Amino acid sequence: MNKKSKTIIWIIVAVVLIGVVGVFIGNIINSANTVSYTDLLSIIQTEDVRAVYVDGYVWQVVLENGTKINCEGGPGIYGYADFSNWLTDIGFVDADGNRLPFDKLGFDLVFADPNAGSFISSLIPLLGVVLVAVMFWLIMRSAAGSGGPSMGMNKQKTNVQNGLKVRFSDVAGAEEEKEELAEVVEFLKSPKKFSSLGARIPSGVLLVGPPGTGKTLFAKAVAGEAGVPFFSVSGSDFVEMYVGVGAKRVRDLFDMAKKNQPCIIFIDEIDAVGRRRGAGLGGGHDEREQTLNQILVQMDGFESNDGIIVMAATNRADILDPALLRPGRFDRQINVNLPDVKGREQILKVHARNKPMSPDVNFKTVARITAGFSGAELANLLNEAAILAARAGKRTIGNLELYDGINKVLMGPQKKSRVVTESDKRCTAYHEAGHAVLACLCKHCDPVHEVSIIPRGRAAGYTMTRPETDDNDVSYNKLVDNICMSLGGRVAEELVIQDVTTGASADLQHVSEIARRMVTQWGMSEKLGLVAYDSDQPVFMGMEYGNQSRGGYSQETAAAIDEEIRRLITEAHKRATKLLKENRSILDNMSRVLVEKETIYTEEVAMLMKGADYKQVVAFMDEREGEHQSNPFASVTKPSKEHVVDEEGTEETEK
Repeated sequence: MNKKSKTIIWIIVAVVLIGVVGVFIGNIINSANTVSYTDLLSIIQTEDVRAVYVDGYVWQVVLENGTKINCEGGPGIYGYADFSNWLTDIGFVDADGNRLPFDKLGFDLVFADPNAGSFISSLIPLLGVVLVAVMFWLIMRSAAGSGGPSMGMNKQKTNVQNGLKVRFSDVAGAEEEKEELAEVVEFLKSPKKFSSLGARIPSGVLLVGPPGTGKTLFAKAVAGEAGVPFFSVSGSDFVEMYVGVGAKRVRDLFDMAKKNQPCIIFIDEIDAVGRRRGAGLGGGHDEREQTLNQILVQMDGFESNDGIIVMAATNRADILDPALLRPGRFDRQINVNLPDVKGREQILKVHARNKPMSPDVNFKTVARITAGFSGAELANLLNEAAILAARAGKRTIGNLELYDGINKVLMGPQKKSRVVTESDKRCTAYHEAGHAVLACLCKHCDPVHEVSIIPRGRAAGYTMTRPETDDNDVSYNKLVDNICMSLGGRVAEELVIQDVTTGASADLQHVSEIARRMVTQWGMSEKLGLVAYDSDQPVFMGMEYGNQSRGGYSQETAAAIDEEIRRLITEAHKRATKLLKENRSILDNMSRVLVEKETIYTEEVAMLMKGADYKQVVAFMDEREGEHQSNPFASVTKPSKEHVVDEEGTEETEK
């Protein structure tokens, strides 16, 4: 509704209200001149009367001075059918005592409604009806505008985009996924090429992958490459608390798409509406299930949608209804995984197009130490680096900002202003030194890139180890070494401080989770054998209720699992204690350097592991002060593990 229409409506409402108020006030005034029948009869006999208006039981006397006097209960109330007979009986007489005839009363007698000729009185009922209608209409419009249930619940929430500028060149790090989707683009551009050979393009494409891997961006790129309309909607937009709304929105969505063929319908987070039916949550008439049924019918029912391709995205394909995944609906699933080192480099270059980067920035090096980052996290990394550069007043984004951006994405911002006592500082230094020393001593641990006792995020300090490769499989030895390294902080506290603190709570949770998965999911326990007792999938309560026996085991087995978990952690604790006792001097030197310099990097860690004294390391850092500021990635390109000790204590050198 535009501003002019609103003004007109409010003027009408104001006029109606003024009229109603005026009539109300008039009635109040008139009611003040209302008298009883006896008093009015006396007035007629004694006052100068101009006219008398009679209408059944209601009558009005108008005096010569214009005063109006009302009375309810006219002659009819006494049974007089003729008003003239009533006048005779009430005793109007002349000077001689004779009763006055009807035509000699001295005033006009009118048998009519005293307000019959009033325009306002006839307009009042109409104005009342108009006022009620206008107010009801305004309430309905207000409810619709605010998304209320009265008018807005059936409103379509689909976002329609034409002429998208996104192309496959804007999506990096997923070449195989592009090849899969290229067929969809080719079909939308030239469908006869496929139909002439009897081929049927998949009617539905389901993009499955972790959050932030670019599933939505892929769908936009397909629409942009094909040059077709793009209808996007979230799975949660279909579901409302009102029965039938979700199914109606699905029908409306496909009706819109049919009018714009060829086109793409994209349903983001389809698991919000496409969860498995009959899983113990809700009944067969549940609104969500009705919406899902309507999606199934629209995708592959009696009506054909040859020019419509439905794309959807989810990171929980395991809980989707099987009918949604059968051929004819989402008959093609494309796994969009986390990018590898080459993909991360390409993604960084894509997101750096509109950012002024320093000439010495090497994205290959940045990609190496960002293993496990998704595309969204890499984009956030560059954004954080740009913010840090702007905060420092720089015109380009350099290596220092990128390095700090990685740490900020992983662990949060540094809190240099936090007041830390000397005892806490010393305790944190030994704790982080324990992690770093064991990371270097354990053969299968990742290289140490940075050790700091500056609080960052929720941590009082941190030891950053980053993998050199993108290995998907993790070996038993590496898991055991990681448990040992994670216990290094607690063991260092036990050896040096002769006490334990709460600082190791996150480490204990981490090692407990690794040990439990080794025993229950990965079959890495000789006592329990090659049996998977738990699933690594997130819990979906409806499925668990539907199959109570899934993943169940006896109390004896549960006790054996707990015993094996405790054994793994206990052995790692003993091993960590032995290694740190044997290398106590390294632990002391590293903690002293951390107390003085607060942060050390790969080169300083390597010097300490080779037996350098803390004074030598501090002098080395003083000489090279500022070098890390110019290129913090310098140590990443060098051999990161030169000195390691295996379980038997023999030294090895890795190049």
